[in-house]
Amino acid sequence: MELRNCINYLLTVAQHEVFVVFSERLAEFGVTPGQYGILNCLWSQGSATPKEIAQTLRLENSTVSGMLDKLQKRGLVNRLLDPNDRRSIRVEATEAGNAIREDVLRTVDELNQTVLAPFTAQQRQQLLELLRRLSGTSEGEA
Repeated sequence: MELRNCINYLLTVAQHEVFVVFSERLAEFGVTPGQYGILNCLWSQGSATPKEIAQTLRLENSTVSGMLDKLQKRGLVNRLLDPNDRRSIRVEATEAGNAIREDVLRTVDELNQTVLAPFTAQQRQQLLELLRRLSGTSEGEA
């Protein structure tokens, strides 16, 4: 099969291009695209265990743990003992983490519009639906 017809190649190249654009713009907030995913989970849910975050983002627990370390060092998240189960840790956004919420969400919305600008409204919807189907996610997830 020719490389340019390989779905893995096309998705990898497209993901890299989007990642670069997102990385550049999110850097002004001191956040990477992956860290944005964690913050978004916390902004949506209030708090979560590292395992819940990993499941939502479909990442390895160790990957999430490393990103949480960096977010905690930046003062954007706290790890707290779960009051209902002292063996469990819950993660929540700090005041500083919540303070950047609106600006980060607005920036991500702008980035989505920029990345999808070459497509018509119908093509955008179609692309998003096809990617959801391919990834096994629904519109309400992650």
